[in-house]
Amino acid sequence: MADIDAWVWWLIGAAALGIPLVITAMPELGMLSVGAVAGAVTAGLGGGAVLQVLVFAVVSCALIAVVRPIAVRHRNQQPQLATGVDALKGRQAVVVERVDGTGGRIKLAGEIWSARALDGDAVFEKGSQVDVVEIEGATAIVM
Repeated sequence: MADIDAWVWWLIGAAALGIPLVITAMPELGMLSVGAVAGAVTAGLGGGAVLQVLVFAVVSCALIAVVRPIAVRHRNQQPQLATGVDALKGRQAVVVERVDGTGGRIKLAGEIWSARALDGDAVFEKGSQVDVVEIEGATAIVM
């Protein structure tokens, strides 16, 4: 085993960290894998074992400290483009059949929807404009 260069061992380590990355989708393993590649480069350039381990540690920690918070912030971000029923919330509709706390019908985005007033006592007559607050199943909740 002594005849295998240190940089090869670092690359084997990088691959060993990269495989679980693909299987588990843990980005931290990818950052450690990049650190191992940096250790391989250091070994290839003739750096000693202490320097190789130091480069591995510094690169891995730097990537985890910088990239991970960005990835977490990106993952928690709401989508910029609303689609499906989320795109209908907040839109205006026209009452086509009297809407009250028990039901009615509206024209929303070119389609006829069943609707119910958010406030059970509110009544919207035919032709009035209403705002869609929520969609529950196939019923628009309006005010």
